[in-house]
Formats: sequence, C-alpha cells, structure tokens
Amino acid sequence: MHLKKILITGGAGFVGSNIAIALKRHFSGLEVAALDNLYRKGSELNLPRLSENGVKFIRGDVRNPQDIALSGKIDFLIECSAEPSVLAGKDGDTDYLVQTNLYGAVNCAEYCRKNNAGMVFLSTSRVYPIKPLVNCNFAEKPTRFKLSDKQEVAGLCSEGVSEDFPMQGARSIYGATKYAAEIMLEEYRQTFSIPVVINRCGVIAGPWQFGKVDQGIAVFWLASHMFGNPLKYIGFGGTGKQVRDMMHIDDLTGLVCLQLKEPAKFANGVWNAGGGREISVSLLELTEICGRITGKKLPIGSEPETRYADIPVYISDTGKIKTCCGWKAELTVEKIIEDIYIWLKDTPAAQKLLKG
Repeated sequence: MHLKKILITGGAGFVGSNIAIALKRHFSGLEVAALDNLYRKGSELNLPRLSENGVKFIRGDVRNPQDIALSGKIDFLIECSAEPSVLAGKDGDTDYLVQTNLYGAVNCAEYCRKNNAGMVFLSTSRVYPIKPLVNCNFAEKPTRFKLSDKQEVAGLCSEGVSEDFPMQGARSIYGATKYAAEIMLEEYRQTFSIPVVINRCGVIAGPWQFGKVDQGIAVFWLASHMFGNPLKYIGFGGTGKQVRDMMHIDDLTGLVCLQLKEPAKFANGVWNAGGGREISVSLLELTEICGRITGKKLPIGSEPETRYADIPVYISDTGKIKTCCGWKAELTVEKIIEDIYIWLKDTPAAQKLLKG
C-alpha cells in the first residue's frame, strides 16, 4: 500500500510525536501532519522536534470536525489524542474525557470515511474489566505479585491478559470511553469497509513523556529519584508489589510501521500490544532500577488503601500479534529507564517540568 499523507491526532503528545517522527524516517516521501490542542502539559516541547523532522503541525482539537478537516486529503489517520489518565472523570467532571476519547475518535472515523482513508486507533489495556483482574489468582513473591496459571476466567494465565478476556463489567470511566470508541470503530469498519486497526496498549514509556502519578509512571518514578520528589507505594498493602508490563515507545512505533505496510492484515478484531511477561516490573523493582541508574536512594512512603480502578497485576498477553506477524516488544525495563534518564539529564526544559 503506497501512503502519501498521514494525519496523527494528538500528534504533539508523547506517543503521537514519536510515531510522527518514526513514520517520517521509515517511509520515504511520506507527508505527515500532527494535529494537537496542546492541552497536555509538556506537549509544546515536542513542537521543535516535529518541525526539525519535517512534520507539519496543526493547532486543532478532535472534538471539532472542522479542525480535523484542516489536514486536507489523507490516506491514513493515527488516533493518539486521548485523555490518558485512568483517574480522569473520577471527580465527576467527565465532559472533556468523554468528548475527547469517544466523540473525538468518532470524528476521526467519520473523517476517514469521507476520505476513504484507513485508521490506526491506539486503545488501552484499561478496556478490560476491573473486578476479575482484582480477583485473579496470584502469588505474593518477595518483590512482586505473580499471576498463577490456573484462573477462573477465560483469557487469563501466567502470560497475562489475552484478547479473549471477558468484557462484562465496569472498567473505569476512562476505560469505558476507550471501549465505547472501539465498539463504534468496529461499526465503521464493517459498515463502510474502512481498514481500522485497533491496538490495546499496556504501559508505554520512553523519552519525551511527561509522566504523572496517574499516567506515565516510569518517567514519574525516575524523575522523582533524580530530583528528590516524595514517592509512596499506594494500595494492595502499600508494599509496591503491584505489577505492570511496559513497552518502550520505539517498540510501539515499530509495530505501527509494520501495520501500515499491510493494514488489511490487522483490520479485524483487536490486538494487545505491550511488553508482556518478560518486560514487566513491580513498583518495588522499579525503585531498585531507578536507584541503580540515578545513584540515588529515596525513602518510599506507604499507603495501604487501594485507589479507584487499581489492579494488582496487569500483563499483556501478546501471543496473538506475535503469531500473526512475529512482532514482540524487545526493549527491556532497564533500557526504558536508561533512555529516559539520558533524555532527562540532557533536556533542561523537561527537567523544569518534572521537578515538581
């Protein structure tokens, strides 16, 4: 498939900007435009990077179809514009979350329909319901919780959560907006024969991410070590043993490039994309890695009570996509933290933002 022009919504954010730059380097002669409302703190720091790499920036918002139309004729749209915090909407202010994550995604799909263009939608592992994940069978090991092979629900084993996991139940308001968007995109895919690729991403991390306690934990944890910001283990007894798999942004950009070469191959069902069991880490283990890389040891506080929508273990079972095309995340947690450390050390503007 010969691509001439791609629009990336949320293109000045962490994921969007890295994908935009990767596409410019990977596809010869490709025109890439990045649309962003610069709502997310730190997004403006990515604008010089986009410009230096020949990516056109459009100041706009996915909530407004007229803004998306500013990009002109496109062949593909990559939707990265979501409000990404699992705590979003918990305070009762759901408007921006729903308008951006759900209606914004539908606006993007509608624009693809009008342009006869394809779409890559970056969804989230947070679409999987919370209750069966909280009640999963796991063992407590010295530094982490570990999933057992024997589970009561389908699509769950020691390898993690697969796409066969049952979808009934609450998943956080954030997760619900992304799942609702998936359902609408499936309708667009079937009704209008649009090639829509849906990737359910686990924790994505790497340079140029401006992490917070509720989103971007790898950057937040490392920056706290570098600058002496207070940290604490929250929930599940306050021991820091909860586990997530992590995926380096470079592994994700590699997957998107692969999918754009043969979109029809991936335009059915959904695909888990994450680090998997091999690239997973507990907060306790992350503390050790950050301490080793920065040479600084922080006292970590403890808050036993579990927060809204938190789960003890989430690992993406990526067996389906590996079987389909051979893709798997390759870059380790140590490599992720090292790359973030080098970037942060060399980028004063990012230091200023993350010092807290």
